[in-house]
Amino acid sequence: MTQLSRIYVDECRNGNEGLRDVVARAALPPVYGGAWRRHLLARPWFAAAEETAVFARDVEDLFALLVSLPDRLFEGDRERYAAALGLAPRHAALLRRSADGHPAKLGRADAYHDGRGYRLLEFNLGSEIGGMDMAVCNAALLGVPEFSDFAAAHGLSYVDTAARLAEDLRERARPALSGGSAEPVIGLVEGHGGVAAYGPLMRSMQEAMAMQGLDVRIGEVGRLRTRSDGKLTLDGAPLDLVLRNFGASQLLDDPAGPEVAEQLFRAHDAGRTVLFTTLESGLYAHKNALAMVSDPRSADAFDDAERELVQRVLPWSRTLGPAAPADLLEECHERREELILKPGAGHGGLDTFAGWECSEAEWHAVLTKAAARGYVVQERVTPRTEPVLDPATGAVQECIAVLGVFLTSRGFAGAHARVNRADGGAVVGLSSNPDTRMACVFTHR
Repeated sequence: MTQLSRIYVDECRNGNEGLRDVVARAALPPVYGGAWRRHLLARPWFAAAEETAVFARDVEDLFALLVSLPDRLFEGDRERYAAALGLAPRHAALLRRSADGHPAKLGRADAYHDGRGYRLLEFNLGSEIGGMDMAVCNAALLGVPEFSDFAAAHGLSYVDTAARLAEDLRERARPALSGGSAEPVIGLVEGHGGVAAYGPLMRSMQEAMAMQGLDVRIGEVGRLRTRSDGKLTLDGAPLDLVLRNFGASQLLDDPAGPEVAEQLFRAHDAGRTVLFTTLESGLYAHKNALAMVSDPRSADAFDDAERELVQRVLPWSRTLGPAAPADLLEECHERREELILKPGAGHGGLDTFAGWECSEAEWHAVLTKAAARGYVVQERVTPRTEPVLDPATGAVQECIAVLGVFLTSRGFAGAHARVNRADGGAVVGLSSNPDTRMACVFTHR
């Protein structure tokens, strides 16, 4: 527990109504409020500034390490690398389309604080990551006088992720700008059916980008058209950049998806409309990539500083699949209460199994399934708890948080937190645990 969390809760209990009801009192922008308010925690999350900055620098170094894996371990052969990840040939080919070996540095590192430091759970890469609009909440909370006073007294600050992203979008779109244009027109593009599923979140992102002065249009990949000069249009509007909100799996689930998306790749390759980010990011966001850097069989490919980085940041992680060492499955059986199983290309905590929440029979069954399909097994990280006061009842509960640390080309780009009760289950995510709440993050000196 951080001392600041206890100070905050104590002030709430001692009659500071502005702090107690800060999220309810905050004047959230209308679209953001409609999308997120019901999911927000009653208070922001706090993180030590220096500790968070150190972890963000480690994450940058880890990004560089992940991107180097094909060269270090597979002599530059990305096809062999993709096969080692367990990707089907069709999936791998789509990820390599328009790839140049230098994926954009855009991601979110999800981590627990175990009481000594941050430990990485997964590293989501690519423009389809969620939560880049969350700093809108930071600004709104500072509009509540009692919280503004608290922030000033304790040296609270935050980095606006949307502002950092907007800087990257402007820079990346510049070569494709239509003649005489000062600002890009950006398409926030989903896969087939994606707008119906994610429309509120997409519109919140559109609102956040409008606050940065950017014109963002929302649509699906099937509504894109190619102009005679090779530039893409969305509902007739020429696009300088497409901000991809879909993954390769969405395209593959749609029989026409890869063919429809081909015009995106052609426009990007020709420099007429920039695709940000390319699907190449998926080659390094795969959890099996983390298992590769953790596996001692890869250790000789890294120098001492890189090995120390991996040990410092990443819990013990291994790929459990048909090609796994014979003794790994036995070790996983023996260490049930210390391990968690995750699908390599999964997201949102779906199809994740925590050994300590399974009976021995259940664990045996999921291990058998994982060994056949290819999963990542990771050592359990026990997060520290923080007190959170319920404004309605005054009750204080111990909670845990997954800190999502954002990374752009300029480095650390802010953070958000996914929060749940300490006894609320192993998976903390909106997609798989409805009790999860979102929180903006303030760092403190």
